[in-house]
Amino acid sequence: MLIAVLAGGVGGAVGAALEREGATGDIRLPQAAKEAPGRPADSVAGIAARALPGVVTLHVRGTDEQGTGTGFVLDGRGHILTNNHVVAPAGSSGRITVTFSGGQSAEATVVGRDSGYDLAVVKVSGVGGLRPLSLGNSDSVQVGDPVVAIGAPFDLANTVTSGIISAKERPITAGGEKGDGSDVSYVDALQTDAPINPGNSGGPLLDSRARVIGINSAIRSADGSTDPQAGQAGSIGLGFAIPVNQARRVAEELINTGRATHPVIGVTLDLQYGGDGARVGTKTTGGPPVTPGGPGARAGIRAGDVITEVDGVPVHSGEELIVRTRAHRPGDRLLLTLRRDGGRKRITLVLGSADGG
Repeated sequence: MLIAVLAGGVGGAVGAALEREGATGDIRLPQAAKEAPGRPADSVAGIAARALPGVVTLHVRGTDEQGTGTGFVLDGRGHILTNNHVVAPAGSSGRITVTFSGGQSAEATVVGRDSGYDLAVVKVSGVGGLRPLSLGNSDSVQVGDPVVAIGAPFDLANTVTSGIISAKERPITAGGEKGDGSDVSYVDALQTDAPINPGNSGGPLLDSRARVIGINSAIRSADGSTDPQAGQAGSIGLGFAIPVNQARRVAEELINTGRATHPVIGVTLDLQYGGDGARVGTKTTGGPPVTPGGPGARAGIRAGDVITEVDGVPVHSGEELIVRTRAHRPGDRLLLTLRRDGGRKRITLVLGSADGG
């Protein structure tokens, strides 16, 4: 009893002293001191800080459609690269508004666009302090490399996400809503698990040095479709970007001539063929399946041949052959493996050139 009474007395005395000193008033929680704003240059925050001033959000309005996408500044003249499907709703008389990360807005005009590569260049005028992004080399990218994506998913501008390169040279076809094939794009894509969503289209995929290595263009949605806009689908970690090496060539052509050239083999493919490989057509409706005097004819391709490899890499369909071809430039040499009459044949073909659309 004596111990208990003494303890109670001591506690009461301490409590009275704390109350006199005001310690039982408002609570003050401990907090870390303010830190310096800088971050390591190769961190996600460091990459974002360097790249965001060169990334823009595009709001596009047409007669019947409207949409949001992303782009990035290519040079000090006001050229901006984005996806064709971002600007397509504007048509010939719509409106494209570009908003920079600092909040400044400007009207943009289309310099050139190409549905086959799903790329477009627009231009703003009278805007000072442009911050072009540096272009990397997508041939140097390795699976597992860290990447950062910047865009405007669901119109949430300046959104930054991160991940890795999860695969290279993915043969992706996207679009096709028109039904006539005029809006189908063929991409030998970089695959990433960095979350990208509708509105990220046209935005940069950046390496650890804040250099653009790809243009985010499509996602695989949960229903299995590959769609450049993907409706209201969300990211499941399967995003695809156009390699910057391809995008650079197309952008230069669009800026300089307003059109992009496509490398061609000079054959018509049977896209209904269900076997393995890309089969050259056999029907003559609309012209011969092997263009007379074209690259394929000069190399010795015949109607009905099945192309099974390009430079030693297997191709499993006509669409995949188109993707592999589009990854090259007109004038490049390809080593093709053919299957003909039960045998195999290897030929060398020099790619021709055709204007895109």
